[in-house]
This record gives sequence, C-alpha cells and structure tokens, in this order.
Amino acid sequence: MAVEIGGIGQSVKRKEDARFIRGRGNYVDDVKLPGMLYLDIARSPYAHARIKSIDTSKALAIPGVLAVITGKDLVPLKLEWMPTLMSDRQMVLPTDTVLYQAQEVAAVVATERYIAADGVAAIEVDYEPLPVVVDPIKALQPGATLVREDREQKDNHIWHWEVGDKAGTDKAFKDAEVVVKQDIYIPRIHVSSIETCGMVASFDKINGKLTVWMTTQAPHAIRTVIALVAGHLGLSEERIRVISPDIGGGFGGKVPVYPGYVLAIGASVLTGHPVKWIEDRSENIQADSFARDYHITAELAAKKDGTMQALRVKTVADHGAFDAAANPSKYPAGLFHIITGSYPFAKSFVEVDGAYTNKPPGGIAYRCSFRVTEAAFTIERLVDVLALEIKKDPAELRMQNFIPPTAFPYTSSLGWEYDSGDYGRALKLAMDKIGYADLRKEQAAKRAKGELMGIGISSFTEIVGAGPSKHFDILGIKMFDSCEIRVHPTGKAMVRLGVKSQGQGHETTFAQIVAEELGLPVGDIAVEEGDTDTAPYGLGTYASRSTPVAGGATAIAARKIREKAKLIAAHLLEASPDDIEWKDYKFQVKGVPAKSKTMQEIAFAAYTNHPQGMEAGLEAVDYYDPPNLTFPFGSYICVVDIDRGTGEVKIRRFVAVDDCGTIINPMIVEGQIHGGLTMGLAPALYEQINYDDDGNIQGGNFMDYLLPTAMETPNWETAKTTTPSPHHPIGAKGVGESATVGAPAAIANAVVDALAHLGVRHIDIPITPWKVQKILKEKGVAE
Repeated sequence: MAVEIGGIGQSVKRKEDARFIRGRGNYVDDVKLPGMLYLDIARSPYAHARIKSIDTSKALAIPGVLAVITGKDLVPLKLEWMPTLMSDRQMVLPTDTVLYQAQEVAAVVATERYIAADGVAAIEVDYEPLPVVVDPIKALQPGATLVREDREQKDNHIWHWEVGDKAGTDKAFKDAEVVVKQDIYIPRIHVSSIETCGMVASFDKINGKLTVWMTTQAPHAIRTVIALVAGHLGLSEERIRVISPDIGGGFGGKVPVYPGYVLAIGASVLTGHPVKWIEDRSENIQADSFARDYHITAELAAKKDGTMQALRVKTVADHGAFDAAANPSKYPAGLFHIITGSYPFAKSFVEVDGAYTNKPPGGIAYRCSFRVTEAAFTIERLVDVLALEIKKDPAELRMQNFIPPTAFPYTSSLGWEYDSGDYGRALKLAMDKIGYADLRKEQAAKRAKGELMGIGISSFTEIVGAGPSKHFDILGIKMFDSCEIRVHPTGKAMVRLGVKSQGQGHETTFAQIVAEELGLPVGDIAVEEGDTDTAPYGLGTYASRSTPVAGGATAIAARKIREKAKLIAAHLLEASPDDIEWKDYKFQVKGVPAKSKTMQEIAFAAYTNHPQGMEAGLEAVDYYDPPNLTFPFGSYICVVDIDRGTGEVKIRRFVAVDDCGTIINPMIVEGQIHGGLTMGLAPALYEQINYDDDGNIQGGNFMDYLLPTAMETPNWETAKTTTPSPHHPIGAKGVGESATVGAPAAIANAVVDALAHLGVRHIDIPITPWKVQKILKEKGVAE
C-alpha cells in the first residue's frame, strides 16, 4: 500500500523530470509576448570613477533602439536607488559615481536583443578614475578610500555584530593549557547557476497591472520589494503579479533584487510594451551577488588531553559596495555563530565587522543557511590544527569532544538550541565504511616511501529552517511559510506553496507529504509554486528552508483536512468520531476494519453528502511558524593523493554520511547530496574570484573561473543515519545544502594531512596545484 501511495520514505521518480528531460521546461527566456522589447545594460570598466558625461546620441541613432536610460533619467521617478534586503540601499543606475567594475551605468531598450547590444556598445561614457579599495581590512583603516559617499557615516564600516561571553572566553584562553590560532581566508566565489538572471516585465496600461516573469527564489518577497520601490508610481502590491517559472538553479544567487529587474520594469511602464532582460554569463559572474569573502582569525583553547574548552573568532566580512545579502535582519553576519559546530564549548565569543569595498555586492548564502559554510569550514579546520598541535588522531579528537546524544536538546555557548544529534554514530559509520584504520597504516607506509597521501575529516553541524518568527525576518516580514491544499470531489488534490523550487524536486516531495498524510496516490496530487496571484504568501526557497518550514506547513494543512475528513467519515459510517481511526491510509471503525472509507470517498462526500451544518468542501491552509530551527549534521572523510611533480590533488575516495532527520524521498536526497558534494569540491580546489589593486576582476568568465566537470568529480560514496527532529511535524531537517557545507573542510583537511609531516598546518582554499607545488618546492620534496 505504501508503495502505491508513494508517501514518505519512497523513492518516487521526480514528477517534474518528465518535462525537463524532454526539453519542455518553461524558463524566463522561454517567455515570448507580442510586441516584446529587449533590454541590455552598459557597464563600467572601472571599479571606482566619477561619471563626467554620458553621450547616448550614437546609440539612439541606431535603427531599432527606442530608448537609453541613465541614472539621471531615473531621478525624477525616484528610482535611481532601491532598498536591499539588508536595509541598505543600492544604486539602480549611478548618477555621478560608479563603485565597482561591471556596475550598471545605462540601459538600452530595443526591438531586438542584438540591436540592444549594439546600442550598449555605442554609448560613450567619460570617466574620471578614482582611488580603489578592494581589501576589506584596509578599507576599515582610518583614511581609507571612501566607497559610499551617500552615507552619513563617512567610513567603510557597515556594522559590528558580536555574540557570546567575551570576558568569560578571554579568561578561558588565559587559563588554557593549549591554545591554537589560525588565520583563514574563505575567498569570494559565485553560484554560477546554469541559468543566468533575467526578467520579462509586462505593464498593462489599461488595468494598471504589472506582470513579471523572473528568476527569483522568493516571488512574494520580491513583489513586496517592487511595491516598496515603485509604489509611489502607482504600482501597489495588489497590482503586481510575480511569476517565477522553472529556474535553472538558484543556490542563493536569485534571492536579491538586481538593478536589471528594476530597469526592465521601468522600461515596460515607460514604453507600454513587454520588456525582456536576460544577462549573459560574463555579466552574471562579474556583477551579480557573490558569496563568502570572509577574513577569519580563529582561536581554540583546550586541555593538553584535547578537551576543547573555548572558541574565539574575529572576522571581517567583505560586502562589496552595497550590503545586499539576504540575511535575517537580526543577524547581519547570518548564522555564523553555529561555528561551535558539533562540540560543547563552555565559552565562546564571535565578532564580525562588515566592510564596504569597490567590488560587487557580496554576502549571499551560496547553498548554505546564511554563512554556515564559513562557520563549518572554520571550526573543522581548527579542530585539525589542534590535533596537529597535540599530536592526536583527528578522528579520536572529535570522538572525545562531540556533544553526547543524551545532551539533546542542547544549548550551545552561543545560544542555539540544537534539536537532536548523534555525531559519534555518523563518524563511526564513515570510518567503518572507508576503512579508516587501514588507511592510516597505508599512509604511514607511503610516507616512508616519500609518497603524499592525506585523510581529512569534517564532522559538521548545520543550522537550517529559517525560521522562527521570534528571531527571523527579512525587511520586517516574518520568515514563516505556507501551504494551501484543496481536495477536489474526485479525490485529486492541488497543493500550492509559498516556496519555490530551483531543481530540488518540490513537485514530488511535497506531493509525497500530502500522500502520506491523506492517503492519496502521489500521482493524483498536483503541486504549484511561484505565482503570487495563486500561491499563499511565503518567504521562498533558500537556506534549506523548504522542507523544514513549508514541509511543516504542508503536513499541518493536510492534518487539518484529515480532521474534517474524520467527521465526514463518522457521518458516512454512522459512528461516533471517537470510534473512527486513521489506519492504512483510510478511516476505519475501531475494531471493525471492514467498515472503512478512503479519502477519495470522503472527498466526494465533502461536496455531496456532508453532515448538515458542516461547511462543504475539503481544503485547508497553514502558515507554519516553526518553534525552532533544525540541525542536520554529517561526517565526511576524504582521501587524497598528491602528485609531487605537478602539485595536483587527486581525490581517491570520499565517504559522506549525512543525517537529515526523516527522509521523504531517498532518491531525491541522494541526488541533492551528490550535487552538494560537487559544489563543495569546487571552492576547495577550484573556485575563486580575485581583484587586482585597481579593482579589475580576475575570474569573470568560465575560462578563468574554474568549475569541476565530470572529469574532476570523484565517485561519491554515501550513507545515512536518521535522527528525526523532535519538534518538526514529520521529523525532517533539510538536506539541500549539507554536502556543500561539509565537503570543503574534509578536502582541505585531507590535503593538509598529506603535507603535515612537512610542517604544513594550513592552506587557504582553493588549494590549487600551483599552491601545492610552491609548498613542495619550499620543503624540498618536489619532483
């Protein structure tokens, strides 16, 4: 019966794949409307410059170019600035100064995409270069080049945020037997989703309604932002419809509002025509929001036997020219204070300072729940540094220090209440699966022969499911989420959600939750998302919040329906509701299983034969405000071999043990983990975006910004433990980002472990062959 229903725990094939594998997905660039115009954007070649003049005459002379929009054109409309999700403000188009290379300077509207591009090339801008600051530490020093002249505060400091017991932590370090300290730089990277950002904006002048199709992970929040930006022009929220169709990957990069969106909307309102804007790959990499870029100094205090006692972390966060991240208002540094990880530090203190630089806006949650990857990488690297210092096996050190399973719910020294966990079981399973003891013996033998082999561990704890309204909001909007379920008379169901899939398999996963709760076959349940005219208000999909938050809403909405259905079943079975039980996906009279009614029978009766006085129909809605976050965890072990001639790091084996609580669809979870591991491999060994002293980007296209292909991706070996969340309606924790969070530290630790006998303690990621070969030459062991 369970297989027929396709409920929780079943590897149901993804319903959405039928259209994707046939090339029938419907993406923003597939939207074609009558009379549609095209928008392209002129961008600055300078990282910081005064705009002396913009000559648009040659562009306007090109046949097919209908308009050129500059910042000064937006001033009368009060659209030259827009709010960010972090209560900063960002230029739509500059009126006098550009603040980073590839910043938007002007927009061209034309009858064809390539004519718009010709118009962009014909715009002549006279720039006066200004001093540039790209190092956030230098940016915070007195006398540094001022990035944001528009602010009353005349420096580059955005905010200071701290958490923990500073005095107690300082004392713990003073009294500690062992202290290790490590500077760690986690470089700027980009989500590089297969689909770039874009929009089709269509303003209907007759009814005054704006409809936009756009690449957004949070359509309702974006609708609210559009109303805030353009409400004074008559675009109030009830006149705005945001449709987020199929999305080719988001990973956090499609949460912010980009100037191109505002320009497309403005162009449609001004021309009365639909306007399409689709950025190209270089624009996407060079100008859209970035992730990471954290400069960290981390210290760990411990006893000589390895017992961890205190953690102290100081960080400078490079946010570029605008603080355009999508962190909860209360946490400008995101959830970085999950940095205590899987360990029961008695004292901890964390402080973060945000800085403006002449770079594009940064700080997005690239496939992690608001700076969790940075936190997990830091603590797992620091644990290995401690292991080297006291000469203890890193697996033994972790086992010694894990929060015990009996301690949950556990409150960390930085204030988080972990819901459940069994860290030792996950690490033991990983060690058994990879043959850890034998690998250590092999490593010793190889070292004796001069070969370089390393074993790295990452036993991370993630924090997802934003979030409880008592702590989480964006622009004041509480971070609940929603589900509406309608069961039709024929027993088929429609589920509408406030989240939005970008490849996670929502159409299947949420249908399975409803199937499990209502006993309807998963194939009879349609799932819709991404249309603000039909879906209930929600905060969208990012930070692994879909299943922990919208999944909770779905289960509770289904249970509301089941409660009403129980009363109808009692009516049909001529029994007291107290004598009715839900068993084997149907309502039965207790003790008389032959007397039963299926949900399909109940659904028909809800419209044709419901009890007198009962409201007809069978539907429910729930806005779920979770009581707490959820805390997935895992233990990963990586084995690497290093080529002494080239410095190339080869991953020989990688075992990933994940615990995401209740698993809804094992096949989808497996796919999420495989994809996440590859995205964790990327920053560990390949990805980085640099800037020279003049602010010129290095890594602004796929020739220079390296992504792992199938050739570089190893065979991922996976396993699971299951520790349900005690407060979640179905015990689920979320899994979409766990592998990206846990993998980088395992790989980095493995490389350092391979070189530790040479005196190497840390290498900043990405660990490229050039970096490794340089170390080998310095140590005199390069071939």
